[in-house]
Amino acid sequence: MTTTALILAATDLVAAILLSAIYFQRHRRRDLVVAFLGVNVGVLAVATVLGTAEVALGLGLGLFGVLSIIRLRSSEITQREVAYYFAALAIGLICGLPPTDLATPLLLVALIVAVLAVADHPRVLSRARHQTVHLDRAIADETELRAELERLLGGEVTGLTVQQLDLVDDTTLVDVRYRVGGARPVAAAPRGVGELSDAAPGPRRSADAAFADLLGGTR
Repeated sequence: MTTTALILAATDLVAAILLSAIYFQRHRRRDLVVAFLGVNVGVLAVATVLGTAEVALGLGLGLFGVLSIIRLRSSEITQREVAYYFAALAIGLICGLPPTDLATPLLLVALIVAVLAVADHPRVLSRARHQTVHLDRAIADETELRAELERLLGGEVTGLTVQQLDLVDDTTLVDVRYRVGGARPVAAAPRGVGELSDAAPGPRRSADAAFADLLGGTR
């Protein structure tokens, strides 16, 4: 191997370890750290072999395409983790292929690591949240549904998609995007109004009866 190839291989290892450290410090999944490092070193090795052999460029691009669609069926991974997977693949491929000059791959690797480090920082869009909420009553009116979700989640709903409206079992399954701490203030009812409304005929429904099962979160 040439001196340039050795420098790029060392750069790849440093970048892969740094990328994995950023991910683990923020998300604490050891299994994916092992996966990121394994994928990165594997792609680096294969790309280095392809770079020294007389093979068509299409073969290398095809290999990258196959590796980029790998999906681990043992557990679900989020879109954030897909981004780390792709970064590990890209860094290995950039450092493995023979470069025309040393500066370009070094800048590209630094750019990938820097973009992920900034984009996945906890302070970037820190108030944005996403939940799948299962309400115990069917709400067909979007305005009423939005108000109920804001009351339950304690934030301002920025987007919602009703996935299932069951009028038989009286349930609603909705995908919610919201911003914490941004709920619109709700005017308090005058004293005694609640008691008058409860006196109407029919079963009484307490204020907490319409609970929500926050899938992946807590009540």
